[in-house]
Amino acid sequence: METKLRVKLIEHTPNPEKLVAAAAKLCYSDLSGDEIMEDLTQEKAESFINMLMKLGHQSPVEHVSFTFAVEGVSRTLTHQLVRHRIASYSQRSQRYVTEGQLQYIVPPEIKKNPIAKKLFIEAMEYDQRTYDTITDILYRTHYENLISQGKKNNVASTSAKKMAIEDARYVLPNACETKIMVTMNARSLLHFFKLRCCERAQWEIRQMAYLMLLEVMKVAPGLFRNAGPGCVAGPCPEGALTCGKMNEIREKYSFTK
Repeated sequence: METKLRVKLIEHTPNPEKLVAAAAKLCYSDLSGDEIMEDLTQEKAESFINMLMKLGHQSPVEHVSFTFAVEGVSRTLTHQLVRHRIASYSQRSQRYVTEGQLQYIVPPEIKKNPIAKKLFIEAMEYDQRTYDTITDILYRTHYENLISQGKKNNVASTSAKKMAIEDARYVLPNACETKIMVTMNARSLLHFFKLRCCERAQWEIRQMAYLMLLEVMKVAPGLFRNAGPGCVAGPCPEGALTCGKMNEIREKYSFTK
């Protein structure tokens, strides 16, 4: 069954922009951190954040973090996502969670080609049948072995199921839908957006990055002003590999201005 991408910011550091401003001010002040926080109004914090981001002084933004709940993404996407190492990830396990009804992601180019889409869905259905069959075969084998070892029925059944899906999952495709929780600090997010919002990024992770940026702009617009692909705030960094659509991209990300 096809599924769709969903991204939601579920938690973040309270008063993120005020905290970043206080951390940056501490570097140049003889006041304590709590004294600086008490003296900071929202207006002062916003003004200081604007100056800070223009100067490119990004180490203070590491003090704030954002946690996203992401659903409807493929294992192909999460293999790319976890390469961003300054982050924390918790992903649904295929070892402990049975794929009873296979959810999958259909790439746009496949979706708009009737022949390719038909073949793709047939492949997903075949993978589901194969997964179910292997799970059943392995379950019965493990269950019988555990019973012969003197295990109680309920213990044998639970253990056999886990052992069966642990190996049956090897037939599941990269298109298989997964759920993941992602936490990044603001500096990591800025770097992530620069790379993954770019047109040269793979389409699925680019869509996710765009939705993540929309979410953080709701709570910390000053921190993420001009966030997005490199061409939003300056010349395209891709050189000869540029997509050639800089004006179009800047318009798309004008909400970060």
